[in-house]
Amino acid sequence: MSAMFFIQFAIVLLCILVGARVGGIGLGVFGGLGLAILSFGFGLKPAGLPIDVMFMIMSVVAAAAAMQAAGGLDYMIKIATRILRKNPKHITFIAPLVTWTFTVLAGTGHVAYSVLPVIAEVSRHNGIRPERPLSMAVIASQFAIVASPIAAAVVAVVAFLEPQGIHLGDVLGVTIPSTLLGLGLACVFVNKMGKELKDDPNYQRLLQDPEYVKVNNAVVNPIELPLKPTAKFSVGLFLFGALFVVLMGAMPSLRPVFDGKPMGMAHTIEIVMLSVGALIILFCKPDGNEITKGSVFHAGMRAVIAIFGIAWLGDTLMQGHMSEVKSMVSGLVETAPWAFAFALFVLSVLVNSQGATVATLFPVGIAIGIPAPVLIGVFVAVNGYFFIPNYGPIIASIDFDTTGTTRIGRFIFNHSFMLPGLLSMLFSIGFGLLFSNILL
Repeated sequence: MSAMFFIQFAIVLLCILVGARVGGIGLGVFGGLGLAILSFGFGLKPAGLPIDVMFMIMSVVAAAAAMQAAGGLDYMIKIATRILRKNPKHITFIAPLVTWTFTVLAGTGHVAYSVLPVIAEVSRHNGIRPERPLSMAVIASQFAIVASPIAAAVVAVVAFLEPQGIHLGDVLGVTIPSTLLGLGLACVFVNKMGKELKDDPNYQRLLQDPEYVKVNNAVVNPIELPLKPTAKFSVGLFLFGALFVVLMGAMPSLRPVFDGKPMGMAHTIEIVMLSVGALIILFCKPDGNEITKGSVFHAGMRAVIAIFGIAWLGDTLMQGHMSEVKSMVSGLVETAPWAFAFALFVLSVLVNSQGATVATLFPVGIAIGIPAPVLIGVFVAVNGYFFIPNYGPIIASIDFDTTGTTRIGRFIFNHSFMLPGLLSMLFSIGFGLLFSNILL
């Protein structure tokens, strides 16, 4: 590799790090700044924009935000609360299953925020170390992104691999069982992580404080969320759209044919999800201002801007040095194609966006000839959020755990989510490669 590549690569990394630190739309705008340096300063030709990826995300966000404004997310949260309260002894296994399911259905891991306090509360009142279910619930809410038919990262993967004959059903056929089995196996180990609450010296010291006992050991009443009359119907419409997308992806023959080929999944997803948003607005009549003010809309638009800037920046660098990248990586990939998972993991740690990671590296993987089954098998490696404990649900779960068992260690990286995250990652990649070789 040339010295010029490493200089430009350092600029890209600096923009990613600064953008991630700024937060919000920082990734996107600092990606644009990096692109200005590469194009105006170094003369690199800007690569093509990831238009379809951004448009697909926007259409999904429009439908999900409308559902949230109609009360749909509140209804899903209420269901989760009931499930957790009925099965307290198995909460380390059930909590991540709940957050996994919610993320798959909603297409965003941020739905975990509302169930985290329930998980912390139920586990503590039943003498279970909250660190165990909380850490796995957060990890599951991240990993489920690759199993969601409406998540930005999955949409991007389908768009990139469809020219090779890979459809949505092929991707989900690998990611759904691999993440479920990987997370479930990790739960077996995490269920023994740390001392039991009755043996934890820090928690026992807290129990000596009368004020702590008074505040935290009150009788817990079931959480009753006031629901809007349209909540259930909005969820039904949204799930219908998600299932319809899965059906269209799994059976291309159901899509309209143009020029001898079925309509692409990018346009299919955009049309279906925009239509679902229209139906929710038409029949549920949510407040228009609530749609754009909700957390789903804000998170989704941040993802679009992040992909706009960072993916464009990364693709420009890679296209400008594609021959060098191919020669450097192809040998490693030929002997150990699973090593591409490491690149996905590292970039996801830096950008904090599965969609941006896919948009940046999957074109490179395809260009250097990594087989589609391998790309899908290691797809779950885009979930490196947990490595640096600055992800929103991680911070939130630490705050919700009043026992102090869920924490960031003295050395930052020895935090409560490292072991659950690494175990889940290793197991899910292993199962992913297994299923991709069997099914694809």
